[in-house]
Amino acid sequence: MKPAAASDSYVSPHSRIEDLRKLSFRFYERVQPFIAPGLRNAQFAYRDVLEHHVKLADRWLDIGCGRRLFPEWMPQADEHESRIIRSARSVFGIDPDFASLVDNRIVSMRVAGDGSSLPFAGDSFDLLTANMVVEHVADPNALLREARRILKPGGLLLFHTPNLHSYATLLSTFVPESWKKKLVGVIEGRKDVDVFPALYRMNLPSRIQAFAAKNGFRVIQLRMEESSAQAVVLGPLVIFELVWIRILRLRLFRGLRSNIIAVLQRVNDGN
Repeated sequence: MKPAAASDSYVSPHSRIEDLRKLSFRFYERVQPFIAPGLRNAQFAYRDVLEHHVKLADRWLDIGCGRRLFPEWMPQADEHESRIIRSARSVFGIDPDFASLVDNRIVSMRVAGDGSSLPFAGDSFDLLTANMVVEHVADPNALLREARRILKPGGLLLFHTPNLHSYATLLSTFVPESWKKKLVGVIEGRKDVDVFPALYRMNLPSRIQAFAAKNGFRVIQLRMEESSAQAVVLGPLVIFELVWIRILRLRLFRGLRSNIIAVLQRVNDGN
């Protein structure tokens, strides 16, 4: 019998990583409901808040719109995005990454640029959003000044971002940038081109309050949200993280939850 060629038995490192990810996720799906029942990713909470506010918006701008509104892994992401987009009369998107703009098929009116200099006239929008963008902003004051300028009086800025005091975010600040793309690829399955440096300049409730007050906003909602475990690919070790997430459900520890959803309202001149 002819022996199998070496290439027939070769398994690429990428395939091994994918197999490990699948096994780890199957384990996670079995233990998570027992340790942290009802746990869901913070993206679902952000989607719920967005869906509520977008119904009241006539003109909406998504800052850092990227390739789509929500991660591709979310169930029925396309359907939810289409429904939410139809809720507003006109929807715009802006992102500094041109390749992402080209790939975006959800937002029809897209422009290249960033939040520090928004190419729109004053009082143009009822709603501005930013999903996992604020952590990358170098100058929060510039972002909020521009946001206030283009928002109509009483308009809203809604954003979803990591909490700097959460365990995962604090650990990530000690990881060299050269390692992060590889780690994110393994942990989250994201491509290198979709991983950007995080600065966390406005990623605490106290900082959000301070930046908002300085730039003509009032904070009307500030939610500390739990999210899916980050250590899923570590197999049984994820149990320890799930136990920690369960502890964070206590009100005493809410400030250590992984994500923040904030809604800021433009304060009218003279108020």
